[in-house]
Amino acid sequence: MTSKHEVPSYLTSHGIGPWGDYLEQIDRVTPYLGNLARWVETMKRPKRILIVDVPIERDNGTIAHFEGYRVQHNTSRGPGKGGVRFHQDVTLSEVMALSAWMTVKNAAVNVPYGGAKGGIRVDPKTLSRGELMRLTRRYTSEINIIIGPNKDIPAPDVGTNEQIMAWMMDTFSMNQGSTSSGVVTGKPISLGGSLGRREATGRGVFVVGCEAAVKRGLEIKGAKVAVQGFGNVGGIAARLFVDAGAKVVAVQDHLSTVVRDSGLDIDALHAHIEKTGSVKGFSGGDEVADRQQFWATDCDILIPAALEQQITAENAGSIRAKIILEGANGPTSPAADDILHDKGVLIVPDVIANAGGVTVSYFEWVQDFSSFFWTEDEINLRLTRIMREAFASVWHLAEEKNVSLRTAAFITACTRVLQAREMRGLYP
Repeated sequence: MTSKHEVPSYLTSHGIGPWGDYLEQIDRVTPYLGNLARWVETMKRPKRILIVDVPIERDNGTIAHFEGYRVQHNTSRGPGKGGVRFHQDVTLSEVMALSAWMTVKNAAVNVPYGGAKGGIRVDPKTLSRGELMRLTRRYTSEINIIIGPNKDIPAPDVGTNEQIMAWMMDTFSMNQGSTSSGVVTGKPISLGGSLGRREATGRGVFVVGCEAAVKRGLEIKGAKVAVQGFGNVGGIAARLFVDAGAKVVAVQDHLSTVVRDSGLDIDALHAHIEKTGSVKGFSGGDEVADRQQFWATDCDILIPAALEQQITAENAGSIRAKIILEGANGPTSPAADDILHDKGVLIVPDVIANAGGVTVSYFEWVQDFSSFFWTEDEINLRLTRIMREAFASVWHLAEEKNVSLRTAAFITACTRVLQAREMRGLYP
């Protein structure tokens, strides 16, 4: 973080982290905002930050305490919307940045939400199912005062899933005295979840990837794809690219990297991960000892779909891909952005590339309110249309302003958010 930014007092213990990357992105877009630039501090200051203690009784009778967060970055365009992350490295800076990127993402694809995010600093793999349920319910009860179907709607993220959302929904509903299915999205289908939600983020990455490939004159059939992170985002995007004729030549997860220039067997790899929890030990590819070699993979399309701050000034120079599709939130630092731009690499930014998840979350929310549910084909068609339209709009603006897709997406999003802020005015 540069000295021109004031470091909030509540970040001094953990450092500026990903929030610094977000602030630099806002600084880069500010010159393009015209008269709306007078409101730009709105984008740099979260509306509300809640830090909670989450105590639970462990199975052995001891009491454990975990630190939890819920950050509402902006609600000028609608309720806060964003996932809940259970991960041992969660920090306030990270949750703040993720909430802000949700504001930008929702505005960039024109979904009527603001941005929010939550998290608990915990490794969920160390908890039993009962402990995980108690942690989820206690966290939900602690943030209950600021969430709701018209206030702030959580969803799954790293380390959370449909079951976590079911427990959150039930806890909130018990406190309300009535079932409130719209308080979270990403729920099980039996509780008002939407068909196509689990695959939505990966599908969105694939859709915009195909659009970007057309713009770059790249044939998907035969294209080489490298994927970091092989969960609901990277794994599903990889399968869709393979179904379209591409080859996945490298996959990296938290434990290992496997490569095969002729293409990995995606079905076999999924089965191996289902059985072992990692790509490590997969016999259908060669394991690479040096994790950094992954970035130098000879590929056409690179999909970082793990955590933020993965592509940095240190490894950006070794990237050989023609197109980067940001399946993760904030995977590329501003310094790396500059290096890749100079190399001619086309980056489809996270706020467009991975917006499929929140788009279908919006569909789920709408379906819950109406108690009328759509078919999966209807959902996928609507998702594809919205993703293509958002990409086309951002591409056109990037060409018009001679800026990167990221800057164009931020111009679009910040303009929408700040116009709403200006029209609403300040109260009181």
